[in-house]
Amino acid sequence: MFQQYALSGILVDGFSSVLSWITLAVLLFEVFAFVDSLFRRADAFPAVDKQTKPFWMIILGLAVAVSIVPIGGFLSSMLVLLGLVAAIVYVVDVRPRVRAITPSRKNKKDNSHMGPYGPW
Repeated sequence: MFQQYALSGILVDGFSSVLSWITLAVLLFEVFAFVDSLFRRADAFPAVDKQTKPFWMIILGLAVAVSIVPIGGFLSSMLVLLGLVAAIVYVVDVRPRVRAITPSRKNKKDNSHMGPYGPW
């Protein structure tokens, strides 16, 4: 009888440890998406036919807030899942298109010494 409870306790502890790592990974992913949206130009979002920058900042900020504050229960789990979906949509769809039309810092440095016939 004792061995059954001990084994059950070990499995529960191991499962909760895995869940805590997954929760941390989801939170870090959502924070990455939110911080990335902060540094993108506001005019680039409508230029690629996506929602505005404030829209994505609000959605991703709410996703981070829901992941940080544990409410508990089914509703909290669904909100965390919706936040993860929003972060995935931003990183997979919106971010590459916004990056494609925004000049990077590397290109600015490379073009600073460009003459009419090449670099000088």
